Amino acid sequence: MQSVLILSDVQNVYYTTRQQFGCNFDYNRFWRSATANRNVVNAFAYAIDSGDEKQRQFQNILRAIGFEVKLKPFIRRADGTAKGDWDVGITIDAMEHAADVDVVILLSGDGDFAILANHIRAKYNVEVEVYGVEALTAKALIDAADRYVPIAGELLLQR
Repeated sequence: MQSVLILSDVQNVYYTTRQQFGCNFDYNRFWRSATANRNVVNAFAYAIDSGDEKQRQFQNILRAIGFEVKLKPFIRRADGTAKGDWDVGITIDAMEHAADVDVVILLSGDGDFAILANHIRAKYNVEVEVYGVEALTAKALIDAADRYVPIAGELLLQR
């Protein structure tokens, strides 16, 4: 049985599925599919805490599925722009936990993670699976993955 580490870039998945499909990602269906006949060693969901009650409910759903939810405060800059990405946190967790698993599953289309995927594949001899919205996932990240799964169809919550 393969052991897996799951790293979910919640904001990236949320915004790309909303932009491309006008609906949300189905984390329950993802979990059932991605973890079938596999042992989940760690599963982290990286999100921004804006204090919104609906967000808290969603985070509790992620916890019930099996994710450890890591939160970063929502920061609004003086110029009106917002800050709140988890790229460094995801990278650190990948580096700390990749040696303990056979497969690292990354839910994100962010091309910055191509370097991470290539590095952990080479250094830890692990497989890297990437789930992302195909039209909005960086080609470099798709190319860096051992397996790429487009977020579409059954991985979407239908209204």
